[in-house]
Amino acid sequence: MYPLKFKPILKERLWGGTKLKEVLGKPIESDITGESWELSTVKGDVSVIANGELQGTSLQELIETHAEALLGKNVVDRFGTEFPILIKFIDAKQDLSIQLHPNDELAKKRHNSFGKTEMWYIMDADPNAELIVGFNRNVSKKEYAESIENDTLLDLLNYEQVKEGDTFFINTGKIHAIGAGVMLAEIQQTSDVTYRVFDFNRKDKEGNLRELHTELALDAVDYEKKDDFKVSYSKELNKMQSMVDCPYFKTNFIELSQDVVLNTKERDSFTIFMCVGGKAVVKTAEGEVQIVKGETVLLPAMTDKIELLSSGAKLLEVTI
Repeated sequence: MYPLKFKPILKERLWGGTKLKEVLGKPIESDITGESWELSTVKGDVSVIANGELQGTSLQELIETHAEALLGKNVVDRFGTEFPILIKFIDAKQDLSIQLHPNDELAKKRHNSFGKTEMWYIMDADPNAELIVGFNRNVSKKEYAESIENDTLLDLLNYEQVKEGDTFFINTGKIHAIGAGVMLAEIQQTSDVTYRVFDFNRKDKEGNLRELHTELALDAVDYEKKDDFKVSYSKELNKMQSMVDCPYFKTNFIELSQDVVLNTKERDSFTIFMCVGGKAVVKTAEGEVQIVKGETVLLPAMTDKIELLSSGAKLLEVTI
């Protein structure tokens, strides 16, 4: 199995814009495209291979027929034939709703789903663009519930100004929102379970307020103020730099000024590269593919060696 590219799954969102086309070259036709799902096996939104002799084959089909070769024995032992992560690019022209995600236990009990631990890498940010991440002080459950009822939740939230390269780890339970003017790469557990708690009283194109999940969220919120979300990482050239290492995924950063060879023989996991700047050729014994900013490539677990050929690419490397 050679390096695999997939057709983007494009999603209109109330808060979306046009940067996915203007900056990343996605084939969008709508002025409110908010998400490009790059790698997904979410029901109804399964990625389809876009290159080589497997073109037209779905990711789920390939997993069903070549699970260990593609995913790795360790991954199959943990997740069976379910692809365990979801990869996206997100463009927020307007503020996203304020939301959070339940942990594995709650998500399994209520929705028969994984929880949704995620991380964000900021690719583009307008001047003074912000994220909401967590509370600005410890909050009680009662105080939080009253703030929802009294429309004063915004007073309790922590705001973070962002720039390109900033990285954030969003564990389950942490209240958060992507602010207007931010475009980012998102890596998350395979889950589409979101509890929306405030949406700025916006209406959809039919004139309806969007659904809130006020009661479901009460037992899922982490009410403690924590400063554990901003990820610091080295940017030394041509070396893999650890960003996030959690039970659900491991993400590294590399900026290339020369070609680099990676030995992956003992990895026992697939490898994903998201190109967040420049362009590179990703080469293995089975083939090679070029990726440019805004593209993603999946390397099967059976891959023993990966060559990254570039003099200016910035890449996120994702494994399990």
